[in-house]
Amino acid sequence: MFVFIIVPIFIENWAQDLLQRLFQNDLYAGTLTGLIMAIAFTVALYYITIKSYGLNWQSLGLKSFAKSYWLPIIGWTFFLIVGSGLLVILMDLFGVGVENKKTASLTAELNGFTILIAFISAAIVSPIYEEILYRGFIYKWFRTKCNIGLSMLISSTIFTVVHLPTYNTLPVNFFSGLIFAWTYEKTGSIYPAMIIHSVFNGLAILLIAFT
Repeated sequence: MFVFIIVPIFIENWAQDLLQRLFQNDLYAGTLTGLIMAIAFTVALYYITIKSYGLNWQSLGLKSFAKSYWLPIIGWTFFLIVGSGLLVILMDLFGVGVENKKTASLTAELNGFTILIAFISAAIVSPIYEEILYRGFIYKWFRTKCNIGLSMLISSTIFTVVHLPTYNTLPVNFFSGLIFAWTYEKTGSIYPAMIIHSVFNGLAILLIAFT
């Protein structure tokens, strides 16, 4: 209910419309909406799960991982970049656009400040709260009920659906969700997924800004 109803209807849409009218800018409105959502999800996750069941943040994967996993992190990051690039090429071949409002707003008002806030939003805020919620909680919950494959598919599908109505990113969202869930499964930590997620999003912003 919180992921699919409360946040999208009562927070995302309301905040997005209000901030859009205030700033008259999709990038500013989208960035602040994302921050509000991050806070809402994190606070809700704390009260609904951690506090209610006497858990801690480590139980959601906020714990260290083996140093030997840094090499797989580099490999999975490269794999995500290459795979996403191929997906974008396929989407373009089938006439599916890859632009969205925030991207268009960033390129329309390209300067140091807009690049900075877009980078902070995409490479810092989103990877932190999304990995805590979608891998640390949702994937882990399904993992207690299902096998690895099914848990990865379900959690990645949820991760994809919540990015609606940005249809042009959905294949990449699903693909990346599988990778993030796998790294969590292999390490028991969400930090590898956060790192890959952050690098990937950060590179995407830099490519948009400087190409």
